[in-house]
Amino acid sequence: MKRAHQKTLAAVFAHPTSANLAWKDIEALLKVLGAEVSEREGSRVAIVLFGEVRVFHRPHPSPKTDKGAVASVRRWLEQHGVRP
Repeated sequence: MKRAHQKTLAAVFAHPTSANLAWKDIEALLKVLGAEVSEREGSRVAIVLFGEVRVFHRPHPSPKTDKGAVASVRRWLEQHGVRP
């Protein structure tokens, strides 16, 4: 895992939850972990990882991910033993 992905992973697990993470960075991290990303209707993206499908809304017009989505990604990663 590259340093940029490690920084993103640390930011996802940071407390308090960050509201300053770019979605593209989270998506890149998930891809490094083996995720398949597919476009859905509108701004939705389906992420297949750990044999599960999760659907997220790609933020717009701002590229920053809201705290709720960051917390959801964190919980999903925690459930499968991924830690910074």
